[in-house]
Amino acid sequence: MPSSVAELDAELTAAGPFFEIELVRIRGIDTRCWKHAPRALPDVLTSAAARFGERTYLVLGDERVTHAEHAARAFSLARHLADDFGVGKGDRVAIAMRNYPEWSYAFFAVTAIGAIAVPLNAFWTGPELAFGITDSGSRVVIADGERLERLAPLAAELADVALVGTHLADRPGHGPLPDGVLDLAPLLAGTAPRPDVAIDPEDSATIFYTSGTTGHPKGVLGTHRNICQNLVSLMFAGARSARRAVAPPVTATAPVAPSPAAAPTPPVMLLSVPLFHATGCHTMLVGQAFFGGTLVMMRRWDPELALDLIERERVTSFSGVPAMTWDLLGSPTLAQRDLSSLLSLGGGGAAAPPEIVKRVDALLPGRGLGTGYGMTETSSTVASIGGADYRARPWSVGVPLPICEVRLVDDDGVDVAPGEAGEIWMKGPNVVPGYWNRPAETAATFTDGWVHSGDIGRFDEEGFLQIVDRAKDIIIRGGENISSAEVEAALYEHPAVAEAAAIPVAHESLGEEVGVVVRLAPGKTVEADELRAHCRARIAAFKVPTHVFVIDEPLPRNPAGKVLKRTLRERFAP
Repeated sequence: MPSSVAELDAELTAAGPFFEIELVRIRGIDTRCWKHAPRALPDVLTSAAARFGERTYLVLGDERVTHAEHAARAFSLARHLADDFGVGKGDRVAIAMRNYPEWSYAFFAVTAIGAIAVPLNAFWTGPELAFGITDSGSRVVIADGERLERLAPLAAELADVALVGTHLADRPGHGPLPDGVLDLAPLLAGTAPRPDVAIDPEDSATIFYTSGTTGHPKGVLGTHRNICQNLVSLMFAGARSARRAVAPPVTATAPVAPSPAAAPTPPVMLLSVPLFHATGCHTMLVGQAFFGGTLVMMRRWDPELALDLIERERVTSFSGVPAMTWDLLGSPTLAQRDLSSLLSLGGGGAAAPPEIVKRVDALLPGRGLGTGYGMTETSSTVASIGGADYRARPWSVGVPLPICEVRLVDDDGVDVAPGEAGEIWMKGPNVVPGYWNRPAETAATFTDGWVHSGDIGRFDEEGFLQIVDRAKDIIIRGGENISSAEVEAALYEHPAVAEAAAIPVAHESLGEEVGVVVRLAPGKTVEADELRAHCRARIAAFKVPTHVFVIDEPLPRNPAGKVLKRTLRERFAP
């Protein structure tokens, strides 16, 4: 066995095997790429239907969809989008719904005709959803009843947008739906061939919105190559981890779960995160199509339901943000569950506390365990770690994948000395071209193919990366990026608030919660709950501050007038 990760990477990527690497010129930059990755998303869909046709692909409750049925419905919808709605190459189609099979039909249909899928955050309020639709210039919105109900008061802003609905009765409110909503179901029926549309790997495929430091979400414009290269990266990460894996010891005092059986074919993954995130879409949805696996969907996260599904569907793999793993491990019914099918647990999207490794090994011994690092702008995975490596370094997010280059730089963009911390810059075929209609933000975040992450990292002597801080003014709650500026903007609309600053407050399972430090205007008083209610009417519920700190003095600022967030964090959320 190779003694180092670098030696193993060289062995796995040697010319000839599946993980062969080639040099491709992308936007004028020579880039290391997986030679045998699919060229475009429709290739993934047609291959899955041909190779795994009768295998179950999607499961939601009692509904089961095979790979062949999934492709047929997606291609039928693609034909209708082109013929009935005039959607063509480069046009945008928004998807706004919770995790339903219809989300997947829409995503693959849109990208099969060369159009651009725009997944919108299902937690967003009506105005937030309307912003995503208008900012992207979407011609069609495919949404469920709950999202359409939120959009109803804004119908005038969307007069030129075609609305297509599904699960219209599945919504908590009793308000009206917008006029003229078309039924999605007939558009999925019948048969249609794969659209005869030439798609280049560098054609745009997606716009995923991510919170920005200026308040408004930014649309991250991804290509077919970005997503398809990630598929082989996932396979490589698994192969590398398996080659270096050493089973952990089982302590005599730990509750002993049934021993995992040999890995079945196909893999069965529990979809615990939203599809409107890169992890849920690129890694789980598209990944399971590529692998011929089964994706077990949930309407919303519930640890007891998750355990029910793992038992019933014989789930082999669970991956989610650390808060979800904590929820599973903390279940009072864990010891009584038959989790013998569960072979591995993974995660990402937020910092994982090192203690989680010990908890998994104590309560679910013998399982594979891993994590990784990436962002929307890198189309999911850049670095990965698993098995014995992760257990030895639970503070690390792993080693960069062979197609991904990682630099640590100072404030001037100069590489720091070995062992020192610096901002993480990343380069590879998975790095997106930039932001949708945001040339200034694109220029500020991307330099000659390198994306500036805003995270501060350090490499150890063996090349394992550790995240030590964050430069961007972003709070990550349970895997959801929250713009501090957006929270502050909502607070400033309250007449009692003179100054406001949002800061992250550490939380054991969620990673971080939203905290705000507020100075009230002279003579004004307000309760924390009133401020929360005020925010809840303006921003999505997950962005509403959990912790409210009221101070009498002005917020600390530097000579340029910028609020010193680090000072506030040290005082209120050390």
